[in-house]
Amino acid sequence: MTQKTALVTGASRGIGKAIAEQLGKDGARLLVPSRVELDLLSDHSIDIFLQELDESVDILVNDAGINRIGDFSTYSDADLQDTMRTNLMSPIRLARGLIPGMMQRKYGRIVNISSIWSIISKPGRLPYSVTKGGLNAFTRSLAVELAPFNILVNAVAPGYVNTELTRQNNTEQDLDNIRKTIPMQRLAEPEEIARLVAFLCSEQNTYLTGQCLLIDGGYTCQ
Repeated sequence: MTQKTALVTGASRGIGKAIAEQLGKDGARLLVPSRVELDLLSDHSIDIFLQELDESVDILVNDAGINRIGDFSTYSDADLQDTMRTNLMSPIRLARGLIPGMMQRKYGRIVNISSIWSIISKPGRLPYSVTKGGLNAFTRSLAVELAPFNILVNAVAPGYVNTELTRQNNTEQDLDNIRKTIPMQRLAEPEEIARLVAFLCSEQNTYLTGQCLLIDGGYTCQ
């Protein structure tokens, strides 16, 4: 990835941080804007960020996302709108702003971080599942449109990952129970997700596009 520039959202912690670190190790120049620099809940912030961007972006990783767990009937319109804007609309807007340059250079890699909850679901995750399912559809549609320009678009759908957010949403007993339901008997580490994303972003990936790759230790195979 030497001489390639990668924009990674949600890089301050968890999977996003691991992805940024892996891309950096592989030689990419990193753009990892903070929320002050790029507020994904604000269309204006996204527009300003894109307008002020003074370098070409070859790789876009849409990792930032929110998952407010709760019964669907308790979700306010604001909760629904925030989830939709962060998880689906902001990746679309960022891609729309960066794709023209990729098309001109005949090179690009876009990876959207989806979730197993886009394929299966469980109580309390309806808005999250809806947005991640939409992200998968966006990935497939964009891949078809951009393939002639050597722009490869894929999604990665992690299962349970050992991150701060996972630990916030589950008690230690919950995590023990979760491990027992995973064929690998453990949660993924963020670095394992990052290595898959790095391959999809690299020049080693020359033909894989339009796919949603599950990385869940076999959880969805049961």
